[in-house]
Amino acid sequence: MSYESVDKLQKLLAEDVFSYTSDRKKAAGRALGTFLEIITYYLIKAWRLECFAAIEKPLPEFANAEITHNVEFTLHGSKRICDRKYAVEDFPVSGTAILRALKFPKGDGSRKSAMLVDKNNVVRNACTILSSESAFVNAYMNSLQCRYSVCRLHSHPFAMFECKRVGVEEGAGKGPQTIEKAKQGSYVARTVSALQRIRKADGSLAGFLQKSDTDFIVSDYYALLSRVINSDDGNLLRNFILTVGIVSNHGNWFTSDNPNKELKVLAQSYDWLLFLTDRGISEFITDLLVDPVPEYAAVKAAFRKSYSAEKKGNVFTKVKMEYGSDAALCAYFSKNLKRIEGWFNVISPRGTSIKGMKRDLSVLAGKDWESVYGSL
Repeated sequence: MSYESVDKLQKLLAEDVFSYTSDRKKAAGRALGTFLEIITYYLIKAWRLECFAAIEKPLPEFANAEITHNVEFTLHGSKRICDRKYAVEDFPVSGTAILRALKFPKGDGSRKSAMLVDKNNVVRNACTILSSESAFVNAYMNSLQCRYSVCRLHSHPFAMFECKRVGVEEGAGKGPQTIEKAKQGSYVARTVSALQRIRKADGSLAGFLQKSDTDFIVSDYYALLSRVINSDDGNLLRNFILTVGIVSNHGNWFTSDNPNKELKVLAQSYDWLLFLTDRGISEFITDLLVDPVPEYAAVKAAFRKSYSAEKKGNVFTKVKMEYGSDAALCAYFSKNLKRIEGWFNVISPRGTSIKGMKRDLSVLAGKDWESVYGSL
């Protein structure tokens, strides 16, 4: 079944998994959107960037904090507090218990009631256990090494990810909400970073960055983007956010010879725009959800449990993942990382590869963000 089209895979899921629903194809389409988010997050984990990550944190617009947007993932300057070994017999693991063990003072922020691992052995990815105005504390499960990490992160991120997928109704040429999703993603990408885009009369992009009250930089956008990423100047880095869009479904977003309007809108708005190919999502579904080897069988089990007619809760999302499935996904992404990176086409910047985006994220993660935003 490998390399089937996304449409055929959606129909397979509709008949095999969602036959009990009133609209099988729509339910399967929503599941494909969830897969896109899961693939993105476990790629972040495979790149060893998870301890910088937050999920669905409100992201304020640049210089306009009254308006915030929820995006799938953000990456923040991070300081590791501890790494702790655990045994499965120690489950559940609550945020309250972690803070108590670390002897956090009670006035250090607002404590959250989240469970890193609950009584049903469900992991909460990027689990926020403490929050204040300038920082927050997250716990991260490493199910392959039987340990968890606790980190304090700056509230202001240095990168953000949005995932966009739109399904096609049976018999229709394209999803009716496609352009609206593209506009929404474009608006967020253009408004959250101090580095702003200006369209010049010749069609090229210029970048505008206010370095101080009286010092402004105007340059070719991608030249200025590279300058900021590779700089250690806090005046350039403050309030800068690298914007990343991840899209999928050829039927709506892309034709190989003629990118449609929706894709063009997104390509001119994100710093990096990646397209998850049919081949990529096909391999993910085939390897993990349809015919997995025993090593990855827990992924299929968690998926089926979450989408059956008798489901009592979803344990197959970017936020919550059944413990065995989390371990299997981490193993799969670690073992197949190079192949998984090949699942993506880079739409913008043109002439680049996913390695360039990975490098940008790694460089930003290694910055001294405490000199920019204060001590953690």
